[in-house]
Amino acid sequence: MFYYYGFDWTYLVLVLPCILFASIASIKVNSTFKKYSQQLSRRRISGAEAAQRVLSAHGVRGVRIERVNGNLTDHFDPKANVIRLSEDVYDSTSTAAIGVACHEAGHAVQYATEYAPIKLRAAIIPITNIGSKLAMPLILIGLLLNYGASQASSDIAYTLVCIGIAAFGLSFVFQMVTLPVEFNASRRAITTIKEQEILTPEEQKGARKTLTAAAMTYVAATAVAFAQLLRLILLFARRDD
Repeated sequence: MFYYYGFDWTYLVLVLPCILFASIASIKVNSTFKKYSQQLSRRRISGAEAAQRVLSAHGVRGVRIERVNGNLTDHFDPKANVIRLSEDVYDSTSTAAIGVACHEAGHAVQYATEYAPIKLRAAIIPITNIGSKLAMPLILIGLLLNYGASQASSDIAYTLVCIGIAAFGLSFVFQMVTLPVEFNASRRAITTIKEQEILTPEEQKGARKTLTAAAMTYVAATAVAFAQLLRLILLFARRDD
């Protein structure tokens, strides 16, 4: 039988602080991007042009750069080999836009150079998607079987819950792999901005702060995934003798 009764302190102590951290990180990245969207670069290089310069600096060819709708919807699509930049980034000459555009170009460079963590992340995405869809149904089925069950049914229920928790754990693994990928893309972006003199030393601060704020959202997502996984383990991964 599972230990699951009384006040759920695990959510209050483990998950809620991480959710608050994630909310603050989300607000911070939006406010930072908005602030440095007002700081226009002296060289008047647009986000799309900056991304192209990063690609050229690393000898990456054949990657298209396209405009996409939405706010901060920028991403690199490895299947289509396309960098998609949002409306606030594609044509903008702000330091924030240039930082974001160069970051996405950094992902394209990662794929072109076969950067190991991004290859690992791409490989586990299908497994992670399946795990995230099956996790909670497996846990719920296990709980239902456990209610007033015989010893045999209880054993099956316990096994299903453990498999569900393991499946949920894949989300945490994905977030852990994502962290070095995102940090590396930002490092490539800032280094190339310096080397190619896309921004002046003073303007580089705006790009760096924008990318740092964005990086914290990934740190927060990892913290939330870990807290939720730990909560599930504490709630359901024990049984009576």
